[in-house]
Amino acid sequence: MNRLPTLARLGALLLALLSSLACAPARAADERTLVLYNWAEYMPRPVLKQFTKETGIKVRYSTYDNNEAMFAKLKAVEASGGYDLVVPSSYYVTRMRAAGMLQPLDKNRLPNLKNLDPRLLDKPYDPGNAYSVPYLWGASGIAVDSARIDPATVTSWADLWKPEYRGRLMLLDDLREVFGIALKLDGRSINSRDPDEIRAAYEKLLELRPNVKVFNAESPKSVLLSGEVRIGQIYNGEAWMAEQANPKIRFVIPKEGPLLWVDNLVIPKSARHVEEAHAFIDFVLRPEIAKQIAEEVGYTTPNLAARALLAKKVRDSRTAYPSDADLERGEFQTDVGDALPLYEQYWSKLKAAR
Repeated sequence: MNRLPTLARLGALLLALLSSLACAPARAADERTLVLYNWAEYMPRPVLKQFTKETGIKVRYSTYDNNEAMFAKLKAVEASGGYDLVVPSSYYVTRMRAAGMLQPLDKNRLPNLKNLDPRLLDKPYDPGNAYSVPYLWGASGIAVDSARIDPATVTSWADLWKPEYRGRLMLLDDLREVFGIALKLDGRSINSRDPDEIRAAYEKLLELRPNVKVFNAESPKSVLLSGEVRIGQIYNGEAWMAEQANPKIRFVIPKEGPLLWVDNLVIPKSARHVEEAHAFIDFVLRPEIAKQIAEEVGYTTPNLAARALLAKKVRDSRTAYPSDADLERGEFQTDVGDALPLYEQYWSKLKAAR
C-alpha cells in the first residue's frame, strides 16, 4: 500500500484539529459575551467592570437617547441578533411584546427578583412580568428655581400656563410626557387613543407654547441649573441631581399626580447570549449593585433591599422616592398603539409653532 496519501491525509487531519483547537478559545470567548444596549448615562462603568471580573463575561456596551431610536435599531438588526439586553420604557415593552420582539424570562435564573418592590410589578404593560424586569423608575413633575419663583405658588400642572412664565419654561423633549400633562389636566388617561382627546390636548398645549423656551430630555437639570429657565417639567431623577447641585431647586409633584414610567431590562427574541443576559439581570438585582446604580445615575431604584442601604436623606426624599399617595394619583405610561402617528403629527406641529 502506498503510504504517502495516507500520511498526507493524516497531516491534513492534524492541521484541521490544530486549527479547531486554536479557534475554540475564540468561540468560548464569544459565548461569554453580553451585548447591552442602554440609555445614555444610565449604567455606571464600574458595574460593568465588576460583572466581567466576577463572571468572565465581557460586556459590549452601546447607548441610545430615546425609545424610538432603540426600537428602530433593534428592528434593523433583528435578523442578525445584534443585542442581548435592552432597556425600553414601559410603553415600549408593550409595543415590543406585540411585535414579537421579546422572549420570555426564565425566572428560575433570577433569584434576586425577590428584592423588587411589588408596587412596580405586574403592571398593564407586562402582566406578570413575563418579559421585563424593572431597572429604574421615576415620575415627571415640576422643577422650580425658588430663588426666582415661590414654590408654594406652584401646585398644579395648570400653573405652567401662567402668563408670567412666558419664555421661561422648559418642557421635556418627549411627546408622551408633554401630551400627558394636557391629558391629565382634562381628566383623561395619559394613554388615550381617542383622536378627539388627543386633538384637544394639542390645542391646550398650543396655548402653552409661548411660555416654552426649550424642549430638553437629554439633560433637563442642566437647563435649569444654568438659569436658562425658571421652571420646567422634569424627571424626578434629574430633579434630585439638580437639588444636590443647587439647593434652591425644588421639585413639585402636581396635585393631579405625576406621570409615571419604568425602564425595564428585556431580552430580545433574537438575542444570542441568553444565559449571559439572565446573569446580568440577576447581577444588577443584587442590593449592593442596585444601590450603586441608583446613587450614580440618580434615578429611583425599584429594589427595596437596595433602598434600605441608601443614605437616609436619599431614601426619605420625596423627590427621589415619591410617596404611596403620589403613586396612587399617578399613571404609568402604556403603548398607545395605532394612535402614535397622530401624537407624532401633533407633536411636530407643536414644536414648530411659535
